[in-house]
Amino acid sequence: MVTIPEHMRAYQLIGHGGPEMLRLVPDAPTPKTSIGEVLIHVGAAGLNNTDINTRVGWYSKGDGQAEDASWGGGTVQFPRIQGADICGIVVEVGEGADTALIGKRVLVEPCLREAAGQSLESPWYIGSECDGGFADYVTVAAKHAYPIDSALSNAELASFPCSYSTAENMLTRAQVDENDTVLITGASGGVGSAAIQLAKARGARVLAVAGESKHQSVLDAGAHEVLIRGSQLQDQLGDNAVDVVIDLVGGPDWPELLNVLRPFGRYAVSGAIAGPIVDLDLRTLYLKDQRFLGCTVLDEGVFSRLVNLIELRAIQPLLARSFPLEALLEAQECFLRKQFTGKLVIDMSL
Repeated sequence: MVTIPEHMRAYQLIGHGGPEMLRLVPDAPTPKTSIGEVLIHVGAAGLNNTDINTRVGWYSKGDGQAEDASWGGGTVQFPRIQGADICGIVVEVGEGADTALIGKRVLVEPCLREAAGQSLESPWYIGSECDGGFADYVTVAAKHAYPIDSALSNAELASFPCSYSTAENMLTRAQVDENDTVLITGASGGVGSAAIQLAKARGARVLAVAGESKHQSVLDAGAHEVLIRGSQLQDQLGDNAVDVVIDLVGGPDWPELLNVLRPFGRYAVSGAIAGPIVDLDLRTLYLKDQRFLGCTVLDEGVFSRLVNLIELRAIQPLLARSFPLEALLEAQECFLRKQFTGKLVIDMSL
């Protein structure tokens, strides 16, 4: 029987702001399971834009300190433990949870529809509305803990949940198949590189937009062609060249995406790292019968399909670098520099 300590290591976010708002706590209380929950001994947890966005208050449409600064549009309750990409071992189950989960290695679905035995009116994101994986232990509803049979390491598996489920959800909403040409922006990042693999697994032709220094790594991830970020897409592709746009960037160059998107094309968005405010000419949208798809909450079946693809080795982890928990600040600095392809992960064994 596993002995569960009363206290654990945890990196806590104590308010909105810069890296100074993160503190390492060596003796944070170990969370207790509620009805229908499992306690997971965290093996590894990946970094995401959501961690940075929540810390700086990016989700707020006001001053970043407002009541809408969480992922779900509510107030972040501090202190908060972040970390949405979680791989670990179930060591305890709460009332009503399946005891067969004890000892199983699991991936955690980051977009939560249930907590403390109750269905949520609005979904939560782990690490924003509730505590996440930058700690030795975390609790989550058992329905969101997916057992996985894989030879991959904890760190490799922790590169999947957030980025790959986001990408798979976008491709699912856009109904991508083998007849499509798909354009992916931000292709060297976690979601972008995941979308490359997942779109290719559906048989689609994949065009990726990335900085020139990332071209080879994006090709290695599976893109059929790489386009230079910051150059004119219409000059490179021409008008009406792609069936689907998977956009993670937004920003000032956004109108070009609709120009290269064919009539009846599908535009799916789940990020805006170059800026959330864009110029939209409505004539392009309605005269070309284009379909816009905002993609945040995971559709039913997306995460289980992702776990199946991992087990079948149909997709591969793109682990750029691992850090110990104590080096979370260094990891976030590395993350913000964006000089890598794939994922950065906190490996609790380091």
